[in-house]
Amino acid sequence: MTTTDLQRPDAAPPRPDSPAARSTRSRSSRRISSFLTTHPRTRLALLLSAPLFWLVVVYIVALALLLVTAFWRVDPFTNEIVIDWTLDNIITVVTGTLYQTVTLRTVGVALLVTLIDVVIALPIAFYMAKVASPRMQRILVIAVLMPLWASYLVKAYAWRSVLSQEGILEWMLAPFGLHTPGYGLPATVVTLSYLWLPYVILPIYAGLERVPDSLLEASADLGGKTWRTLGSVVLPLVFPAIIAGTIFAFSLSLGDYITVNIVGGANQMLGNLIYANIGAAGNLPLAAAIALVPIVIIFGYLALVRRTGALNNL
Repeated sequence: MTTTDLQRPDAAPPRPDSPAARSTRSRSSRRISSFLTTHPRTRLALLLSAPLFWLVVVYIVALALLLVTAFWRVDPFTNEIVIDWTLDNIITVVTGTLYQTVTLRTVGVALLVTLIDVVIALPIAFYMAKVASPRMQRILVIAVLMPLWASYLVKAYAWRSVLSQEGILEWMLAPFGLHTPGYGLPATVVTLSYLWLPYVILPIYAGLERVPDSLLEASADLGGKTWRTLGSVVLPLVFPAIIAGTIFAFSLSLGDYITVNIVGGANQMLGNLIYANIGAAGNLPLAAAIALVPIVIIFGYLALVRRTGALNNL
């Protein structure tokens, strides 16, 4: 092919694997790369576009639809959902004695589980971050993560077996004249505390690792005792990480309904009411109205702890 042929308008375009095509693609790639290098915000937007799209579609849109459903009603004769805008479901949840009692019980259980997990997680995380050798740190991290590899149901039913009247806990306490708490709210608190403990240990451990050892040494050189150092030096620095761990324990306990079904006896939590109205009762609008309660509580809690910097430790 001559130079004259290449300049003709009806000449065939270069093949995709030809040197000219490869040179064009290379120039386009360099221009795009240069543009992204000089525009970091555009690069960040492109990187986050896919996960943000998934988050908006799956989570935010689902919450919006849930909010909309709460303002509908169910026809008492046909049991069909009627798109009739009303506040009856919201009023029922806010003013109903049953829902108020269950809400207080759920929040109380979530707060107690969170407190127990923090009390247990603090010494464990401190030993992992500041006392244990590097090899022991790796072993302890694996030990903390190992319960997460087991099924949620397996762990819940294991605690059901432990807490039963014929379980190992009853056998251990019987010689001392004590008995297992059996099934009920104490069993629910114990089981939930065990389930969410790793989620509290890991953020606190990560926060403690970022505390320089030189600060602890400086406190000791200035005459600070152990408890004074922990309270005045370590605790303020690791406080955001502690709050980050409480977000996991509190939110997961607030929305749980399986554990209370397994070990809670006749007690109910908000998750049980939502499940019952979706399943047996078939009242999806009322279930949506009940589901708004833990959502509002979680958003309120996140707004409360936002200024502590805890969200940066998640």
